[in-house]
Amino acid sequence: MESDERLMARVAAGNDGALESLLARWRGPLYGFLARRAGEAEADDLFQETWLRVVRYRDRFDPGRRFSTWLFQIANNLCRDRGRRRAVRDRYRHERQAEAQDDPARRSAPPVELGLDLRRRVAALPDKLREVLVLRYYRDLSEKEIARIVGIPQGTVKSRLHAAVKGLRAQESDDDRS
Repeated sequence: MESDERLMARVAAGNDGALESLLARWRGPLYGFLARRAGEAEADDLFQETWLRVVRYRDRFDPGRRFSTWLFQIANNLCRDRGRRRAVRDRYRHERQAEAQDDPARRSAPPVELGLDLRRRVAALPDKLREVLVLRYYRDLSEKEIARIVGIPQGTVKSRLHAAVKGLRAQESDDDRS
C-alpha cells in the first residue's frame, strides 16, 4: 500500500486519484475527530473545509513530515478559528441576555438541565483542553504528536490533558450532586 506521504506528493502533482485514495483512507478518522472536537453540527462543514485546504495548499506539504499530522493540524486550526468566532458571537449573545435579565419584565426561570452524557461533557470543556483530550483519547496520538499538531510544548500537552480529565470528573461529580 502506498504511503500517505507519497500519495500527497502525487496530489501535489495534480493526480486526482491520489486525492481520492487519501480521502477514502482518512474519511472516518478525520470526521470522527471533527465531530468530537467541534460537535456533530459543525463536523460536515469542517470536514469539507479541511479537504479544500489540503487541495489548496498541496504544494506546501512537506514530504518529510507525516501526512496525518499535517491533516489534523489543518483540521484543528479550523476548529480553533470556528471556536474563536463562536466565542465572540456567544459573548455578544451573553451581553444581550444580561441586558434582558436586568429588565424584570423579561426574566424567566432558568432551564431545567438534564444529565450530561460524555459527548456534552467533552463539548463543555474549554477549547484548549478539548483539543488535546480529543487528539489523545479519540485519535490515540502521542503527546509528542499532539504538541506538533497544536503547536505547544509537550509539557503543556500533559498539563492540559490532566486539566481536561479533572474537568470531566468535576462535571461528573456536579451531575451526581444534582
